[in-house]
Amino acid sequence: MSAVTHTPAAEPPAAVAHFSARLTFETDVSDVRADLLSGEPAIVVVDCRSAESWRQGRIEGAVHLPTAEIAARAPALIPRDVTVVTYCWGPGCNGATRAALEFARLGYRVKEMIGGFEYWAREGFPVVGPSGVRTRPADPLTAPAGAACAC
Repeated sequence: MSAVTHTPAAEPPAAVAHFSARLTFETDVSDVRADLLSGEPAIVVVDCRSAESWRQGRIEGAVHLPTAEIAARAPALIPRDVTVVTYCWGPGCNGATRAALEFARLGYRVKEMIGGFEYWAREGFPVVGPSGVRTRPADPLTAPAGAACAC
C-alpha cells in the first residue's frame, strides 16, 4: 500500500477550505519581501525574538516587539488598520505563532511569515546586523533558482 495514500487525500471541497484557510493565516518570505520593496503600507512586519536575537540580525523595516511585550506595547506601536506579519527564528520555532496569537487576541489582523528569519536569510534577502545591512548568497537548496519561484 502507498505510504502517501494510506490516509486518503481530502475531497476537493475540503481541500479548498483547508488551503484557503492556511493562506489567510500564513505568508511567505518572498511575498513579504515583495511588499516591503514596493513600500506596501498595509503591512507591519514584527520580529518577536529577544533583544539579543534582534541585534544579531533582523529584517530591515521590521518592528522589534518580543512576544511577552505585545499586549502592553502593541497598541502604541502598531496601527489597527494594518495586517501584522510576525516572524521568529525559523520553521522549527513556534514563536511567530505565539506572537500572532497575541496580536489576534488584541484584535489585530495577523499572518505568520512561514520560514521565519532563517528562510529570509537563506533566500538571500538583506539582513540588518551589527555591521550594517548584509546580503548573503541565496542557499541553492532552498531558494528559487531564478529571481522568483513563479508560484
